[in-house]
Amino acid sequence: MIDGLLFDKDGTLFDFRISWGRWAAGFLSSVAEDPGHADRLGRAIGFDAESLAFAPDSPVIAATAADIAAALAPHLPGQSVAALTARIDETAGAAPMSEAVPLRPLLSGFRAAGLKLGVATNDSEAPARQHLAAHGITDCFDFIAGYDSGHGAKPGPGMCLAFAATLGLDPARVAMVGDSRHDLEAGRAAGMRTIAVLTGVAKAADLAPHADVVLADIGAIPGWLVGLRS
Repeated sequence: MIDGLLFDKDGTLFDFRISWGRWAAGFLSSVAEDPGHADRLGRAIGFDAESLAFAPDSPVIAATAADIAAALAPHLPGQSVAALTARIDETAGAAPMSEAVPLRPLLSGFRAAGLKLGVATNDSEAPARQHLAAHGITDCFDFIAGYDSGHGAKPGPGMCLAFAATLGLDPARVAMVGDSRHDLEAGRAAGMRTIAVLTGVAKAADLAPHADVVLADIGAIPGWLVGLRS
């Protein structure tokens, strides 16, 4: 019943708070004039450096690098959104990602079962590829797209539809897997099934209305697939 799985990256393949909390703290310190300024920049993007916690509406969670830059720019006189976006992309690519579950064996199992796999992220494509390569899993995916790959950003369905079209899949036989409403809304707009996971910031109650199933993490997907067949 499922021929393909399309994954969000941050908060889905990789644990969001651990991975991006460390990056945000370091990035804001690097562009701030002093610790107080870094705190103000954190508030502008819904981030607390002490706890590495993000507010539910933080643009870091599901928006693009350009959106994060736009939120920071008013607090960084003399720095353009374009320059900040480039700096975010440069540092984000080197950010150490923490796997939500051991990825290589899980993804290899999906491929052995004949599933097509893809990544659709609101991150830029270049740092997304750097993160996948750093964990040795780029070859597990048949399709990798970021918000700047030409298909638009989520919650628009462009990346989802491009995955299906590129691999000749019926969207109804694909599941979009993500940790945010943006991911799930994109999947539903494309006519896909939707799987919510709780390795991001959103709670189960926030995601359940937009998902066919809510799982603790992507490691529970094989069991869900077995249930579909039974």
